[in-house]
Amino acid sequence: MLHHVGIEVAPAEIERTVELWQLLGFELVEPPASLSEFTWLEREGTQIHLMPTESPTVPPRGHTAIVVADFEGAFAALAAHGFEVERRREHWGASRALTLTPGGHRIELMARPPSADAETVPSRK
Repeated sequence: MLHHVGIEVAPAEIERTVELWQLLGFELVEPPASLSEFTWLEREGTQIHLMPTESPTVPPRGHTAIVVADFEGAFAALAAHGFEVERRREHWGASRALTLTPGGHRIELMARPPSADAETVPSRK
C-alpha cells in the first residue's frame, strides 16, 4: 500500500491545489503538530502531503495516478472549476485523463486500474 506522496507547492498555490484534490475525493486531515507546516489530504488511507516551497520542483513527465470512482463526474467537476483536464488514450479498456495542479504537477485520472489478468500487464517473474 502506498501511504503518501509529498508534493512541493508554492505557498500561493496551496489553496487552489487543495481544491483540486478535494474534487478528486480527498479530504483535509490534520497533520501531527511536528509537521504542521504541511497540508495533508487523505482518501481511503492514501495521503497527499503538500509541502510549501518557494521554488517547487515539478518533474516534466512524473505524475501521480489515481483511480476515481466516477470518472465522468470527476472529469466534469475539474473542468467546471476551471482546471485543465484532457482525455488521454485508453489503456486496459478504461478511460484515462490528465489534469494539472496550479503549479504544473501532472495527475493521471483512471476509470479503473488494470486487472491482474490483463494481457498488457507484464509478468514479474
